[in-house]
Formats: sequence, C-alpha cells, structure tokens
Amino acid sequence: MQKIRVLVAEDFAPFRHFVRSTLSQRPNLQIVAEVSDGHEAVQKAKELKPELMLLDVGLPRLNGIAAARQILKLIPDAKIIFVTQESSGEVAEEAFKSGARGYVVKTRAGSDLLAAVDAVLEGRQFISCGVPFVPGAL
Repeated sequence: MQKIRVLVAEDFAPFRHFVRSTLSQRPNLQIVAEVSDGHEAVQKAKELKPELMLLDVGLPRLNGIAAARQILKLIPDAKIIFVTQESSGEVAEEAFKSGARGYVVKTRAGSDLLAAVDAVLEGRQFISCGVPFVPGAL
C-alpha cells in the first residue's frame, strides 16, 4: 500500500505530539516532517513534496496562510488542512482562499482531525462545526 506523506507544522510541541499520535491510527499515513514555523514548512514541503499538510494558522516567522500560498505554488496538488485555535469565519474564509481543503478548530481536533483527513483525501472539503459558515468556501 502506498503511504500518504504528511507534513505537520505546529509550534506548540504538545499539540504536535497529539496530531502525530492521532495520525498514527491510520496505517496509510506517514509523517515525513514536523516543523514549528512557516518558513520551515515551506522549505520541508519543497524538499520532501508531501501529499498532505497540516498547518497551524498562527505559525511564527511566516503564518500558515502565507505558507500555504507558497507551498501550493511549489506543489499545486498538495492537500492542506488548517488545524488552528482560530474559529472566526473571516480567517477560515482566508484559509480556503489560500487553497486549503480543510479547516479544523483545535478544540474539536479529537473528533474532527481524522474526519477532515478522510474528507480531504477523498476530494471533499471539511470545516469544523462552530466555525461561522463561509459563503462560497464549501
């Protein structure tokens, strides 16, 4: 079975560990890099060309939305899911405009993270409940 290569960009180490642990439940997913800022995310994406990326919006040095835009210029087929504490509709809309396919609020990550991964890998979009509806995003 071909494994899906995953990059995780999260600056809070305990949450990064939670994401790694959650994704390890799926044998078809292989985390190829974990980074803690947006510049590292772009560099590792360029180097490793992962198929799936989980980015925090609030990354240091280069925020996740700016990083996503750069990554998608380098790897247009990449699938990006934002995993963030930010639940505003405006930020979610900006995330989808940047090319994201999924948006998971950290407080719902326990129930939503794998559902978002499944949806995005199946070609669908995903947004956590509680984020105000984003017209045209989904």
